Amino acid sequence: MLLIRCPYCEEERPETEFRHAGEAHVARPSEIASISDEAFEAFFFIRANTRGTIYERWRHIHGCARFFNAVRDSVSDRLIVTYKAGEPKPKKLPGV
Repeated sequence: MLLIRCPYCEEERPETEFRHAGEAHVARPSEIASISDEAFEAFFFIRANTRGTIYERWRHIHGCARFFNAVRDSVSDRLIVTYKAGEPKPKKLPGV
């Protein structure tokens, strides 16, 4: 079981308290009503799914209920760092 550190509660809690919420830092279209069907599909359904370091959104559903971002290694399933929603991607990752 993963232990995930919530950057708002500042505690490590079991992964059962959290829900994965998809890829982080996805750029939202400014005029979504006017984009093509292909662009709409790409925004909602197409994700990078890369091997290695990935940026994800998580929600602490059984705690503060807030969304936050996490950097995870998709090969080892190890969480590298968590940070508050709205903050930029970390420039230096610990242990990478």
